[in-house]
Amino acid sequence: MLRPFWRLRRGLTLGAQGVVIGKDGRVLLVRHAYRPGWFFPGGGVEWGETIETALARELAEEVGVRLTGAPALHGVFSNFTNFPGDHITVFLVRDWERDGDYRKRGEIAETAMIAPDALPEAIDPGTHNRLAEIFGGAPISPLW
Repeated sequence: MLRPFWRLRRGLTLGAQGVVIGKDGRVLLVRHAYRPGWFFPGGGVEWGETIETALARELAEEVGVRLTGAPALHGVFSNFTNFPGDHITVFLVRDWERDGDYRKRGEIAETAMIAPDALPEAIDPGTHNRLAEIFGGAPISPLW
């Protein structure tokens, strides 16, 4: 409800998402309760937070993932279809632990560890593009 108002007041929004990769090469994806499709876990960077701090907080809050090593920056992407000032940072997360199958009730409807070559049809296009860059050697695009 407040999202449109919040966006009008800010010229730029910044998010942090994690490509949480298991030892078997599968990737943790989430399906939100409030929008269709599968996405990387993550969320907005708050005032006074570094992007890495926001990533760690969002992963812990949404899916119970705790970083055990430094994530690697994959890129920063402009998500102009969502909002003209929206930017998303994407990190590769290879060193992590998870609190069972925890997910934030009310926000995350479902989580799954999915092989990059067996993606669901209802995957967000930007998420799909990032996976193609990371696992398929596609060139990195600046657009989500």
